[in-house]
Amino acid sequence: MIGVVEAFPASYAEGRAKFLAACVAAGLPVQTHPLALPGAGGEALAMDVAREGPADAERLLVVTSACHGVEGHCGSGVQVFALHDDEWRDKARAAGVAVLYVHALNPHGFSHGRRTTQENVDLNRNFADFGAPLPANPAYAELHALLLPREWPPTPANEAALGQWMQQHGMPAFQAAMSSGQYQFEDGVFFGGRAPTWSNRTLRQVLRQHGAAARRIAWIDLHTGLGPNGLGERIFACRDDAAAYRRASAWWSGGGATPVTSIYDGSSTSSLLNGLMWNAVYEECPQAEYTGIAMEYGTLPLLEVMQATRADHWLHNHPDAAPELAAAIRRQMREAFYTDTDAWKGQVISQARQAMFQAVDGLSGVADS
Repeated sequence: MIGVVEAFPASYAEGRAKFLAACVAAGLPVQTHPLALPGAGGEALAMDVAREGPADAERLLVVTSACHGVEGHCGSGVQVFALHDDEWRDKARAAGVAVLYVHALNPHGFSHGRRTTQENVDLNRNFADFGAPLPANPAYAELHALLLPREWPPTPANEAALGQWMQQHGMPAFQAAMSSGQYQFEDGVFFGGRAPTWSNRTLRQVLRQHGAAARRIAWIDLHTGLGPNGLGERIFACRDDAAAYRRASAWWSGGGATPVTSIYDGSSTSSLLNGLMWNAVYEECPQAEYTGIAMEYGTLPLLEVMQATRADHWLHNHPDAAPELAAAIRRQMREAFYTDTDAWKGQVISQARQAMFQAVDGLSGVADS
């Protein structure tokens, strides 16, 4: 059994090594989907997939990490701990639930300490219908030049202008404008892309293969950056469907957990978003009843997280920045999405573990009775 703190990696390379070692220890084969780009340290990059349970299982739980690359420190830690957790593995096996661990959906972002993919795309805004008109975000268009000014740190005048916009429109409107997804500015924040990314295409392949026999699918996608530090908000991650929301609430709101929140009714810390990743389940596994949540662990206050995201994109657009400034921005980004303390890691594991046990009960019909 691995310790809680030991499960969390300091880097993508370490996370991948721990995940692969955990799969070996668990006796699980790994499917590797390599990305033909080097990591920050020259290491190989890949989306690695391990399945525990028969290929024809009718009930499948998917657990994913690093949709937003830098958030992978958290999700990788959860997956590695779970693979060493005999009680958890016995629980899933006894219930006839297959578990699919997808490590590093966005390995490039994880390795390089960015939220975005190698295409500078927010993967969780990239599952849009690119054959139709893409969602418009006129409020972001107003803010783009202010969010990514010519120099960093921003000037007092820049910050004053942003503050004035927030005062005029309100903080929820600012969060929505910045984070809901935009498809106009390729160098901007929360850019959804103009076509499916490598991660999008690869994940769809994984879902088609492993979800083909499933009649019920649950998905826990692990994220960080919103909400109170250490609190794992359970955000409803399905279409705006009342029956699915009732299922998610029945499965994941018990045992002292906070209620499942929703981007559709304003109860979540997240804004209403476009191009979300879970759209792929409906498209690639249409035969299955789907129920999912994003586990969103808080780190720093929202404005600090947004500032780090702005700085990261500014640095991406200015690769010739002074080394000291670049290093400071990378530290800022890491701290915004990974609280590297024993206490935080303990909170992450305990809440994720509870949610995984609850998902097995839900898929088995226990939570519906």
